[in-house]
Amino acid sequence: MDQDIGGAIVALRKHGFDSLPPLGIVLGSGLGPLADEAAGAVAVAYVELPGFPVPSVEGHAGRLVVGAIEGRRVALFQGRGHYYERGDPNAMRVAIDTFQSLGGKSLLLTNAAGGLRTEWRPPSLVAITDHINFSGTNPLIGHAGADRFVPLTRAYDPSLIETLHRAARASNVELHEGVYMWFCGPSFETPAEIRAARTLGADLVGMSTVPEVILARRAGLRVAAVSVVTNYAAGLEGGDPSHDETQEYARLAADRFKRLLRAFIREAP
Repeated sequence: MDQDIGGAIVALRKHGFDSLPPLGIVLGSGLGPLADEAAGAVAVAYVELPGFPVPSVEGHAGRLVVGAIEGRRVALFQGRGHYYERGDPNAMRVAIDTFQSLGGKSLLLTNAAGGLRTEWRPPSLVAITDHINFSGTNPLIGHAGADRFVPLTRAYDPSLIETLHRAARASNVELHEGVYMWFCGPSFETPAEIRAARTLGADLVGMSTVPEVILARRAGLRVAAVSVVTNYAAGLEGGDPSHDETQEYARLAADRFKRLLRAFIREAP
């Protein structure tokens, strides 16, 4: 076992965790406060867990919170590490592998994204059905072993996507579907890059999630993902994205997003 994963497991056991719940959720921009609503929660800072990322982005607290939401125990990753922070596409590898090693089965990823469809007014919610890796890197570069050749035909689990749609209907939340394109960031995309993304079939652009999907599928986890469209992408409908705009629209979507996640937790197998 990887030394960091072993160290993270030892640290979690010191906090009373011999296992983790089967469902984990990575809370992206604007969703961190959901962790504060978990009943009977125990929180462990990422800095106490060897190999876990220490986020440097506003809205990413950097804690693993385990508690009950809608009567079910869930593991809430309150923030993520991004490739653009330290140039490491493996930023979430230890966190994901530790989750799987301690009993994790399914991982729901959330993020803020730019929208390429003008009919999706910010802050729309979109279930990701596929992705395009436009970053030029991959978290499995340099890994040894046959498990680096991860099939991604069904990277986003169809049954979990259907669960998301059931949850959306149950919570009276409109949920679209689309393809997410990963740009490495941290600069926002240019209008020319957005035109290229549309030509290639993308509906959303963002700076996270894809490396986590690849790592989670390598670990054998079932994966689903949801974006909140925080802005029109550069050059669309006057789109000129900024970090402040991303944070503001993520906050505006937080209540609807939390209703969707609560319903998903109730509906998830």
